[in-house]
Amino acid sequence: MGDEKTELYVPSPRLPPRKGLPPFEALRAFDAVAQLGGVRKAADYLYRDQTVISRHLRTVEDWVGAKLIVRTPSGSMLTEQGSQYHKQIAAAIDAIAAATADLVKHGDTGSLHIRCMPGFALHWLSRRLGSFEESHPGFYTVHPAERRPDFLSFDADVEIRFVAAYNRESEPPEEFRSSLIVHSPVLAVANPDYLARSAPIHEPRDLLQHQLLHEESFDRWRNWLGSYQVQDAADLTGPRLWQGHLTLHAACQGRGIALANYVIASEDLAAGRLVDIGAGKAGFQPQAMGTYYFIAKANRWDSSLIRRFRDWLTDAVRADFPNLKTS
Repeated sequence: MGDEKTELYVPSPRLPPRKGLPPFEALRAFDAVAQLGGVRKAADYLYRDQTVISRHLRTVEDWVGAKLIVRTPSGSMLTEQGSQYHKQIAAAIDAIAAATADLVKHGDTGSLHIRCMPGFALHWLSRRLGSFEESHPGFYTVHPAERRPDFLSFDADVEIRFVAAYNRESEPPEEFRSSLIVHSPVLAVANPDYLARSAPIHEPRDLLQHQLLHEESFDRWRNWLGSYQVQDAADLTGPRLWQGHLTLHAACQGRGIALANYVIASEDLAAGRLVDIGAGKAGFQPQAMGTYYFIAKANRWDSSLIRRFRDWLTDAVRADFPNLKTS
C-alpha cells in the first residue's frame, strides 16, 4: 500500500504553430454565424455587438487567407471553403464547450460572480447584502455593468437584468434559464423644488417642455414616451449622464427629470427627495412597466451556490416590495 505511487498526467509537448490557431473568440463568432445563419443572430446569442462579430469574422478570414462567409438578402451563408472549414472545427468547439460545462457543473468554487444593472447594485443590492454576508461570508463578487455578460467565457455565474416592457430584448439562448424577480413601474421622477419652479405637467407630452436627464442615449426616454403614444419625441435634448444612478442623483439635486424604475427609486420617493410625476394623473395610466429577471446557465441552475443566492434575493425583494407583483 505504501509503495504505490500516484502518477501525474504529463502531456507531451505538441503545441500547434502559433499561426495555425486563430483567436478562439473569433472562432466562436464564426461558429455561431455558421450555425445560426446571420451576424445579428450570432451577436444576440453571444451577447456581442454586430460590429464585434463582423470584426471577428474578418479576423478568421484574414488568418486563413480565404473568404468564408458571404452576405445575402436572406442572411449570411458559408462559402464552399467556409463550409468545409466549419465542419472540421465545429466538433472541436463542441467538445471544448461540453468538457468545460461538465467541469463547471460538477465543480463548486465557493464563490459566485454576480453581474447586475448598476442602478440595482447601488440603490438596492448593496444596501441589503449585509444580511446575506452573515450566513455566506466571502460568497460573492458583484460586478455592476450595463453590458450583458458572456456566460460562455465564465465572466459571470448569474445576471440580474431589468427589461422594460416597451423595449425589444432578445431572448436568452436555450441553454439559459431565467426567473422573474419582480415587476416594477417605470416612472418619471423629479425633485419637488424643480417641479415647483417649472411648468405644470398634466400628461406625458408635457415632459417635452422640460429638462430631461438621459443615460447613454436618448432612446430610453424616446421609448418610454412612445409607450404613452407620444410620437413626436425624435428631437430630444438634455444632458447625457450614461447611467441610471447618475440621472437619479441629478434629479434629486433638482437638475431635471429622470426615468427610474420604482425598485431603485423607492427610498428617494419615500424620503421626499423625488416625486412620481405621474402619480394620480390619468394621462400616466396605465403605468409603463418593466421586469427584473434572474438569469443563469441551465446546467448550473440548481447548484447550491446559485440556488442559495436566488432564494435569498427573491425573499428579500418580496419583503421590501409587498405591493409589487413577483410572479
